[in-house]
Amino acid sequence: MAEEKKSETHELGIAARLARPNILELHPYRCARDDYDKGVLLDANENALGPTSLPTNSLDPPENHLVLERYPDPYQLELKKLYAGYRGCGITPAHIFVGVGSDEAIDLLIRIFCSPGRDNILCTPPTYGMYKVCAKVNDVQILNCPLTPEFDVRIPEILETVNDQTKLLFLCSPGNPTAKAIPLDDVVAIAESSSYQGIVVVDEAYVDFSDKGSAVELITRYPNIVVLQTLSKAFGLAGIRCGFALGSPDVIQLLNNVKAPYNVNSMTSEVAMNALKNIGTLDKNVGTLLEQRKVVSDALKELDFVVQVFPSDSNFLLFRLKRFAKDIYKDMAEHGVVCRYRGTELHCSECLRVTVGTPEENESFLKLLQETWTKFDASG
Repeated sequence: MAEEKKSETHELGIAARLARPNILELHPYRCARDDYDKGVLLDANENALGPTSLPTNSLDPPENHLVLERYPDPYQLELKKLYAGYRGCGITPAHIFVGVGSDEAIDLLIRIFCSPGRDNILCTPPTYGMYKVCAKVNDVQILNCPLTPEFDVRIPEILETVNDQTKLLFLCSPGNPTAKAIPLDDVVAIAESSSYQGIVVVDEAYVDFSDKGSAVELITRYPNIVVLQTLSKAFGLAGIRCGFALGSPDVIQLLNNVKAPYNVNSMTSEVAMNALKNIGTLDKNVGTLLEQRKVVSDALKELDFVVQVFPSDSNFLLFRLKRFAKDIYKDMAEHGVVCRYRGTELHCSECLRVTVGTPEENESFLKLLQETWTKFDASG
């Protein structure tokens, strides 16, 4: 395990050029499990008598195959091997960071590469809100280059907006709330441009619902691309909080150096590995959701009060109403069906975002949407 946590800067490529000097000089915390993980373990001040609770909520008899009294693998090597095998594209465990959702990786990337009060990131609104939140927390300036009204990136404008202090450029693909994937050619165009010298971060939380391909295939050719992924969406494991950053090994090494010592717990790790051994269920569920996405999309397009249903590469749909979007959202929630109001986002006036659910949930949503519109339109 110990070989994963190094701090020698001579092995670093783009990371050495872009990371904050204090990060490159960091001597990372050394876990007890960096040295030994077998034998009579009396080195980490754990409680050898065992846990006081188990996931099964049963201590008699105890079922403790995870050995929860012991710290987990700090680098999740077995999980990384499985994930590398699933994603392919020449990816190895050295290309993978495992975190608490992809949000941990967003925060770590900003902390590693952006000096507070000096550096900046670039976002392309409307987009995922955590980029802005993490930047604000770390006192990092935010540059914005909005998408077009059709939710396409504007490459010339992006390259005009970045400057020497722009260390990270976030592209959400498929986007949230846009649901639209960014063509890989656009990602490559930015990564290859001499006008931008930072890292392109492609956030692919919804990639398994898209047929447009993944930027993972670019990683071994472009050390300035980092891809974020998660088990929260297509894998249906939002409750375990497990995400990944995939990128050049020198960038991944810094993420490992800076992260908390045991950031991913044993229960999360086991569920994640089991999921990666059960890809048949993933494929089946994704297929069902894509079928239901078309059902819901087609139904929305038939409603005269729906002005626009945006194309979707994700497991949700963004659509625009004639009016009353916020009121309808609130009233539907009070009657038991919750979607998301996105009307305050750029290019999203009078827009709602709805996740594709089970057939029964989708029917309930469509029925209540029509009933709620009729109520507000009559009183309008």
